[in-house]
Amino acid sequence: MKAPFRYLYIVLFVALFSGCSKQDRSEDDKEQLNERTYLWMKPSRVKYPQLSKAYKNDKKAAVERFCDKYFRNENNSVSLLVAKNGQIIYERYQGWADKMEGTKINADTPLHIASVSKVFTATAVLLLVDKGKLELDQKVSEILPEFPYNDISVRNLLSHRSGLRNYAYFIEDKGVWDLHQTITNQDILNLFTEKEIKCDCPADTRFCYCNTNYAMLALIIEKITGMKYPEAMKTMIFDPLEMHDTYVFDYNKDRKTAVPSYKGNMMEIGLDHLDAVYGDKNIYSTPRDILKFDLARTAPTFLNKKLREEMYKGYSYEHKGEKNYGLGMRMYEWEGGQKFYFHNGWWHGSTSSYISLVKDNVTIIALSNKFTRNTYAVRKLAPLFGDYPFKFDDEE
Repeated sequence: MKAPFRYLYIVLFVALFSGCSKQDRSEDDKEQLNERTYLWMKPSRVKYPQLSKAYKNDKKAAVERFCDKYFRNENNSVSLLVAKNGQIIYERYQGWADKMEGTKINADTPLHIASVSKVFTATAVLLLVDKGKLELDQKVSEILPEFPYNDISVRNLLSHRSGLRNYAYFIEDKGVWDLHQTITNQDILNLFTEKEIKCDCPADTRFCYCNTNYAMLALIIEKITGMKYPEAMKTMIFDPLEMHDTYVFDYNKDRKTAVPSYKGNMMEIGLDHLDAVYGDKNIYSTPRDILKFDLARTAPTFLNKKLREEMYKGYSYEHKGEKNYGLGMRMYEWEGGQKFYFHNGWWHGSTSSYISLVKDNVTIIALSNKFTRNTYAVRKLAPLFGDYPFKFDDEE
């Protein structure tokens, strides 16, 4: 091989694989490349029927009446989208993105989606399971050796049945953590052993919604992929789906540029010691990007059939009721057999609601960076599109 070509080969090799972990570099070159491609989420290729103009106009008018009631004041921040068959029926963007800077919310403004981030984290985990890199019933301690609770599985984390204590609460116990210091996912894991943190209950005995579960899932994603969580999410989900306005918040890099959140009186809410933890929160996105994500998640190419069924079933039946939780999604299960899949979020002044009416091919998304519970009222739009026992509320 002549010198110039040998040099070019070396440059290309370094460019392709310099970002891999030591574990990646020890594998065959072909396998390395596969590790970086096969995990990618695939965009939806489903061809849904085109909506008629009359249908779209009718639904648009109804949604607009609803929004004129719940988000009538233009200072009420909202980023909202309703779509069927992947076709946008209605959008509304209003309010301050950054009041001090004088910028308004538009279709490209990434807002903090709070606990809707859990759906993304769960999706990445399920992709790893689908490709055989992880098992739902695998014990977390087999993946994260520092994890001291041997009975907790990946499935338990996903379904909020681990029994783990919420890190936001246990770090406030005397002597556990200096609340003047920002805590990270790895810090939480370390504290389990260092401070002998006890679980609230034995694993898989009851449902207990807990952010710690998804902070640990983010570490599992990092361990399996060899990438930091923000990079893994970008590589596996955001880039393949062309979600160009979506990112994982980096406390050190993004805290001065991310869209702030506000109280109801428009007083800005600053960051605190919990804002460097991701997996349970800390994704910023837009309704249009989340629509791309929802279309990909509901496409038949997303996961194998058995795993899709595992994702959409409820796991907690200790108490009789309509509410339940699957693998990364909340749900209502009614006696008539109808199911309603969604996830809400609330972090500082940001609220979010992501609704996926799978059977009806409908997506409803509402985000706000000014605190309001009206974001959650968008579930009342569901009866416009199917048999859901919510009262459609569009009148005074």
